[in-house]
Amino acid sequence: MQIDTTALDGVLILTPARHGDARGFFSESWNRARLAEAGITADFVQDNHSLSAAIGTVRGLHYQTPPHAQGKLVRCGRGALLDVAVDIRRGSPTYGQWVAEELSFENGRQLWIPPGFAHGFVTLTADTEIIYKCTAYYAPDCDRAIAFDDPALGIDWGVPRAAAVLSAKDAAAPLLQDADNPFVWPVSEEAQP
Repeated sequence: MQIDTTALDGVLILTPARHGDARGFFSESWNRARLAEAGITADFVQDNHSLSAAIGTVRGLHYQTPPHAQGKLVRCGRGALLDVAVDIRRGSPTYGQWVAEELSFENGRQLWIPPGFAHGFVTLTADTEIIYKCTAYYAPDCDRAIAFDDPALGIDWGVPRAAAVLSAKDAAAPLLQDADNPFVWPVSEEAQP
């Protein structure tokens, strides 16, 4: 498995090896020992899988607050998406900065997003599936969102707000400066996976 760093400390790109033949391929998408060697000691407790039917569907930017802060290992099971992580740790040298990585069935890449980062994605193809492992269970009382098109973030989603397919929650999400955000850099041990 190839593991690459990003401009945001802690956010990593994982590219599992694919072993192919006439039948297709085999790939090991997660291995606790290999990820621990890269500093990811996550204890995953929940897997999520969603389908977005339309191109330009935006989900995010989402995060959960402590004590249910989540780390996520994200991959694309079908289609293609632009996956985005935003540093929301107040006081961090990269606060408010973001990275984006195209994840697709074809490239097999994954993105590790630790607690203290908001996560979102936009679909680049119809019928795109996203699959991700979480380090904490979904907790509705800790579920938060930030406006995907917050001008202070300046994320290039490739789709204007008027054309984005959004949930009611995401359409009403506040700007980062107004969000309920308890994360302070460095993130406390209680928020770590």
